[in-house]
Amino acid sequence: MDRILEFAGNNTVLVLVLMISFFVVIFSELRRKASGLVNVEAIEAVRLINNDAVVIDLRSIDAFAKGHIVSARSVPLDELDTKINSFGAMKSKPIIAVCDSGVSSTKAVNTLRTAGFESVYGLKGGMAGWSQAGMPVVTGRKTKAKKPKKKKQRNE
Repeated sequence: MDRILEFAGNNTVLVLVLMISFFVVIFSELRRKASGLVNVEAIEAVRLINNDAVVIDLRSIDAFAKGHIVSARSVPLDELDTKINSFGAMKSKPIIAVCDSGVSSTKAVNTLRTAGFESVYGLKGGMAGWSQAGMPVVTGRKTKAKKPKKKKQRNE
């Protein structure tokens, strides 16, 4: 115990930096818990999707076309505020916000919770985390193939 006190006395700056770092980490974790922000892993997201969760892809339309989660809705982050009113029917459903790396989804989660949505989650790691977990990705937009019209033949 004497050695610890001696070390602290000889290295006050180092001990002070350590204490500040400790309190910053504790404060940020408590703040994250208090805000209710919940990031889910890819496996938990699959469970939520199987239980009727809605996936909102916050990336650009080009990034969405290159690959997205099955049945995800493309709503770029900068358009979220204007389109939030069209999500009224989804207030009771779980919503998973997805971005490139899991950082931008924090803003969307906070926006949706402020708007009254009950259970909103961010995908931990975003699409990068989804791909690293080996989860399936759909490319392009799926559209129903139109059957070619039959041409009427003329009797000549």
